[in-house]
Order: sequence, then structure tokens, then C-alpha cells
Amino acid sequence: MKKQLIFLALFGLLLWLPAVAQDKAPADTATSAATVAPVVSASAADTLVADSLMEMTDAEMGTTDAEAGGLHQQLKRKFIEGSAGFMSLVALALVLGLAFCIERIIFLSLSEVNARRLVEGVDACLEEDDVEGAKTLCRNTRGPVASICYQGLLHISERVEDIDRQLTNYGSVQLSQMEKGCSWIRLFITVAPSLGFLGTVIGMVMAFDQIQTAGDISPAIVARGMKVALITTIFGIIVAVVLQFFYSYILSKIERLTTQMEESAITFMDSVTQYKSRNNG
Repeated sequence: MKKQLIFLALFGLLLWLPAVAQDKAPADTATSAATVAPVVSASAADTLVADSLMEMTDAEMGTTDAEAGGLHQQLKRKFIEGSAGFMSLVALALVLGLAFCIERIIFLSLSEVNARRLVEGVDACLEEDDVEGAKTLCRNTRGPVASICYQGLLHISERVEDIDRQLTNYGSVQLSQMEKGCSWIRLFITVAPSLGFLGTVIGMVMAFDQIQTAGDISPAIVARGMKVALITTIFGIIVAVVLQFFYSYILSKIERLTTQMEESAITFMDSVTQYKSRNNG
């Protein structure tokens, strides 16, 4: 787009200059011959200006493309420019945090099933007094909802209150399994910026040590220490933000599964109550 605008501006300039030269040309031949040289010189100057503008535009666009395409390289260079010890700790927190996040996301994704269809299938089996068929259906279905229903079916001969208590207790166990590893993710979210701030403080101390060694306050010495300090802080905050996004997504999946467990347990208890009323009657 920038090149097109420059082309249009140069094209208009080249059209406008000859018109101005013709308007200012006198009628006599001597004066016309005298004005030919300035016009030619102006055209040559316009050509040089156009070439210069084209070179500047190409150089600017080349620099922009290099900056846009080299973002990964710039991040890598900034990472290397930071303090090796603390940047390695920040990178380790990122890797371990992402490992826990990916493991939880895979586990929770595999735990998601069509809970409504499962409960309807269990209810259909109980209406036909086929408890073993309902157990088989729950065993062949993955996820916490199927586990809760299976646990209730194992105690179906007991009182309704006892079955409800078993579902509540087993639901707590399933919830703890879904939240397994989340404490480590929270730890890395907290530790990453703390390591960055610690690197900032140590970078400042290094800058003051270098100033004391040099004996004067040199801008280059101060800038080098401040650069290390700020880079460490930036990467620590970036790691915490990335892990926080994953952690929020994991919490949303846990909340959705917990809601499915509660709704399915209520529906399952209704089916069990109807089953026991029919058989006891």
C-alpha cells in the first residue's frame, strides 16, 4: 500500500512539472532554448528523488518484514540476554506448568461424556429391573458420572438415604481426582513472576556493583544491569499470564463436569427411588 501511494505521488509530480514548465515558457525561441536546460535538470532531479524514495521505501519495508518475521528470534535473543540462572528457572516453571496443564486438559477431556444419554440408559435398565445391565452400561462408559452411577448401583439394595450418602461421598472423591495437579499449576503461576522480580532485584544489585567497581555512574553500565533486570521480570510475567489462561480453562472444565455430576446424581436417585418403590410394593 505504501509503495502504491509513492508511485501515484511520483506519477502526479512528473505530470505536473511539464505542465508548469509549458505555462512558464516564453513565446520567443531564445527564451525557450534557455528554459530547456532547467526543465531537463528538474526532470533529472525528479528522477533522482524518485529513486531515493524508492530505495528508502524498500529499505523500510524490508526492515518491517524482518521485524515481523523475526519475532521468535527477538524473543529468543532477549531470553538469552537475561540472567542465565533466573531465566532458566523461569523457563523451567513454564515447561512444568504447561506439562501439568496439558495432562489435566487431556484427563478432563476424556472424562466428558454424554451424561444425559448415560442416565437415560441407566433409567431404562432400572425400569426393566435390569440392574446388571445398568452396571454393565456404567462400566463400559468412562468419566465421573458413570463412576457415580455405578457406585450407586452397587448399593441399590440399601436404603435411599444410604445410597444418597454414598453418592455424595464418592462425588467428593471424583472431584478431588479432577482437581489433582491444579495446586502445582497455581504454584508455578505464583512462582514465575516471583522469580522475575527476584531477577530484577539481583540485576539492580549487579548494576550497583558494576558502578562501584568502575568508580563512576556510566549510562552503559546502568543500562546493562537494568536491561537484565527488566527482561527477567517481563518473562516471569509472561509465563504467569500463559499459565493463568490454561488454568482458567481447566477450572471451567472442572466446573462443567461437577455440574453434570450433580444433575446426573439427582436424576439417578429419582430412578432408584422409583425402582425401589416398585420392588418393595
